[in-house]
Amino acid sequence: MPYQSAEEILNDSILYYRGEPVGTRAACDPKLSAPNYEECFIRDFVPGALLFLTRGDYPIVRNFLWRVMEMRAQQPVMSGHMRATGLMPASFRVVTEADGEERLLADFGELAIGRVAPVDSAMWWLFLLWCYVRVSGDQVLADDPRIQECIVQTLNLYLKESFESSPTMLVPDGSFMIDRRMGVYGHPLEIQALFYGTLRIAQQLLHQTPETARLQEILHSRVNALRSYVRLYYRMDRQRLNEIHRYQSEEFGYDAKNLLNVYPESIPEWIDDWLTPGSGYLVGNLGPSLIDFRFFAQGNLLAVLFRLATEEEAQELMRLYEAHWDTLIGEVPLKICYPAVTRKAWEFVTGSDPKNVAWSYHNGGNWPVLIWPFVAAARLAGREDLAERVLAGFGERLLNDRWPEYYDGHRGSLIGRRANFLQVWSASGFLLAHDLLYHPQRWKTFQKMLFED
Repeated sequence: MPYQSAEEILNDSILYYRGEPVGTRAACDPKLSAPNYEECFIRDFVPGALLFLTRGDYPIVRNFLWRVMEMRAQQPVMSGHMRATGLMPASFRVVTEADGEERLLADFGELAIGRVAPVDSAMWWLFLLWCYVRVSGDQVLADDPRIQECIVQTLNLYLKESFESSPTMLVPDGSFMIDRRMGVYGHPLEIQALFYGTLRIAQQLLHQTPETARLQEILHSRVNALRSYVRLYYRMDRQRLNEIHRYQSEEFGYDAKNLLNVYPESIPEWIDDWLTPGSGYLVGNLGPSLIDFRFFAQGNLLAVLFRLATEEEAQELMRLYEAHWDTLIGEVPLKICYPAVTRKAWEFVTGSDPKNVAWSYHNGGNWPVLIWPFVAAARLAGREDLAERVLAGFGERLLNDRWPEYYDGHRGSLIGRRANFLQVWSASGFLLAHDLLYHPQRWKTFQKMLFED
């Protein structure tokens, strides 16, 4: 049975530190293609952590939150440069010393491809802290002075002033789930959705004191500005496409309508036929003279869960999935982005990355872990029919293929060329999606973790 098999993988993946569970390793495959998949990645642990919380299994999540917070002190100095204390590790491992003593060893990106520090780790940590406190009632953890200090340091890093005028956050390639060069430098949607959730969480968890009063003012202003900005400029439907198609460029002054100076000539040929009437989504990236029209699943689904997208936009997103089911869902859900970049564009955008060839890995591959945010977003949009449809036969396929990390091909029909097997977040994502759809009490618990609009 797929459910039982996924449970076994999740249980086998649990990492213990001094006898206490602290997280889950990325994969249980004995023939790992990457040695650091034995570690617990902060973002990879999220579906498993949410699953534990909906089932009332709180200790592993509490231990994870506390230990990751402590590991911030391990941040190394790279090339003589000391990064901000608000940064959190990408992953960690349990190391046993010669004397038998255990210690936790964190990686802040110094072992990653391209040596890029993770932008999203602290955001996911804050999200899990919020979820844990909401469902467990353990306000003592959130009120601990060290946790409060951690929240303040994270906000000081993420709210730091820059030369930009937009309320979005500027991030480099390779610093979140899209962990290799994919032309997402700038303001990728996934990070803006996470950033929005982070700010709203901080408003709730940060103590109201004279020392934090100014920070609270900034939070309130930034949340409202970010929400309005994303809903206005990232939204893409037929009406918005027509507006861009008729844009005047090189406009100056306060009366300009094309504020980012986007050229109509940048509209890709594929989008006109693809964007069906009544459907819509949030574009992948935005910046000066740039709209990245690609569809990125994680950012759109998180925008629905965090209420960054409106109810109408959530409905439009579900209609887009319904219209392009074979493409965006395929044989094994879900496609991480569409369309893939190919040929010369692939060379330029990815640096000729052989792992990110067209319709593979993060360049149009299909990722089973994305099943849980899809099911949650579909339920919030009142489209349980799509949630049931996406889960039909899904577990059996993953079981037969030994729970791969990702799939390749236009329809996700091929096991990923470099995919690890017994991938834990593929298993935990399936378990969470199944529970959210078929266990009413666990869905109710999950809803407590989300925001009201």
